[in-house]
Amino acid sequence: MPSFSSSLSCPTYRSCTSSAPFFSNHHSSSLINGDLRRSLSFLSSSPQKLNLDELTCVRSQRKSLQSSVVVQDGAVATKSSSAEELKLTIPSLEEDKVAIESDGGGNQSTVSITVVGASGDLAKKKIFPALFALYYEGCLPEHFTIFGYARSKMTDGELRDMVSKTLTCRIDKRANCGEKIEEFLKRCFYHTGQYDSQEHFVALDKKLKEHEGGRISNRLFYLSIPPNIFVDAVKCASSSASSIKGWTRVIVEKPFGRDSQTSAALTKSLKQYLEEDQIFRIDHYLGKELVENLSVLRFSNLIFEPLWSRQYIRNVQFIFSEDFGTEGRGGYFDNYGIIRDIMQNHLLQILALFAMETPVSLDAEDIRNEKVKVLRSMRPIQLEDVVIGQYKSQTTGGVTYPGYTDDKTVPKGSLTPTFAAAALFIDNARWDGVPFLMKAGKALNTRSTEIRVQFRHVPGNLYNRNSGSDLDRTTNELVIRVQPNEAIYLKINNKVPGLGMRLDRSNLNLLYSTRYSKEIPDAYERLLLDAIEGERRLFIRSDELDAAWALFTPLLKELEEKKTIPESYPYGSRGPVGAHYLAAKHKVQWGDLSHDQ
Repeated sequence: MPSFSSSLSCPTYRSCTSSAPFFSNHHSSSLINGDLRRSLSFLSSSPQKLNLDELTCVRSQRKSLQSSVVVQDGAVATKSSSAEELKLTIPSLEEDKVAIESDGGGNQSTVSITVVGASGDLAKKKIFPALFALYYEGCLPEHFTIFGYARSKMTDGELRDMVSKTLTCRIDKRANCGEKIEEFLKRCFYHTGQYDSQEHFVALDKKLKEHEGGRISNRLFYLSIPPNIFVDAVKCASSSASSIKGWTRVIVEKPFGRDSQTSAALTKSLKQYLEEDQIFRIDHYLGKELVENLSVLRFSNLIFEPLWSRQYIRNVQFIFSEDFGTEGRGGYFDNYGIIRDIMQNHLLQILALFAMETPVSLDAEDIRNEKVKVLRSMRPIQLEDVVIGQYKSQTTGGVTYPGYTDDKTVPKGSLTPTFAAAALFIDNARWDGVPFLMKAGKALNTRSTEIRVQFRHVPGNLYNRNSGSDLDRTTNELVIRVQPNEAIYLKINNKVPGLGMRLDRSNLNLLYSTRYSKEIPDAYERLLLDAIEGERRLFIRSDELDAAWALFTPLLKELEEKKTIPESYPYGSRGPVGAHYLAAKHKVQWGDLSHDQ
């Protein structure tokens, strides 16, 4: 992509995908393999087939193509006689040329999106609404089809009825909302099948081909299913429902294993049937607007980059809190806990983006390389730098809120933490000695996700006596509120108007809802669009995943082996008291204790 932000402007994307059929992975492969000159000479040899818009697409997506090749795309998959592995036969450039010329240069490519696990909550509440929002904004290509795939018996009409209940034209209330919903639902179909059945995926492939109508097909599979059946579904989709002429990509939802060993086993199994570039490991927090803006804020503003180091920053805090418990999800949650569910992925990914060095370019691989360097530079987490908690029942205002173990789906006596706080350190020249504090919990007093950057005290501050004895109250702090009410604000010291010298702490505030009238897209919209475009910057690479698990696995094993008992905290409170002692140990105060706007 030409810019660091996801391409939600969409007109450029539509012209590239719908009118440039040569962007199948036949040519992506040759670009990646260093054959750029030969590929471009082929394109220039048929100038009558390329209009100005298509040439613009070549220029604007050349860099993106270098990071979005899918090896299996454009390949013929055949079974090995000795193993379950798939062998790939890459078509020659001459075969590609024939396929493209037979295209006639028209709108002959299509995208088929299959939501595997279409009857589940994630599909109903997030995936289908996100796809409709992309369609509503004109971000999907001219030719596309959406298939729901699940074990539940359902007709096309029943799927459409189910999906229609979750669709809203939330972006602006235009008069054609109902018409757009009807048009979108006509593109939605359903296929009943088992996740481990080759036969059922062959039948799906037949239906997909009918709707693709002979066009160059690009296929995206979204695995909205439990992780224990990922590999079965991938095996069947890869061998029986892959695209022959276009690309095939698979979006995999977390959790990506429970520790280093299970994560590595999952990756190894997936790579029996897919190349790494076909696997899109999704962490929806990376698609949130303020996380996207994090690098823009730092790398495009001179006032921040020079301050982004141990010389000026005293500590950094990543705070996640929910004001509800695990109601309805206790059985799932008890198998993972708050550290695996939130800290090892969401918060650690944000930390890596925050702390990385300036990448060579905005190319996906350059950015992910820098994130991996951060993760590999992190000091092993010590048990004494971790506090875990579990919420208990609390009665407030005559209403009794149940404790975690009161949930019938949670085993009695469960030691699974619903709260965790940890101090992490990055042992490199930029961040040596700076505590990075994480805090995540359920059933707390508020719902928010924030990044708080607390700067050092002003040396020899002339106004200390006017500020009082608590220097922390006058420390500059940059707050990036990821959700809700997205905002960026900087706390500064300011003189209160009047004849005296009294200081006040004020906020320089960018509140998104005030500054921008356009509603912020849902994270799934951005990530789905990126997957369709082949942009991998916001998806997790396998070595990045390995480094993240290597950091947390020893801690998780120690907690489980020692059967560490979580500290109880009341439902709706600020969490366990131990979290405050942990912060004090590192001479830090949690920033969310203050009353910010």
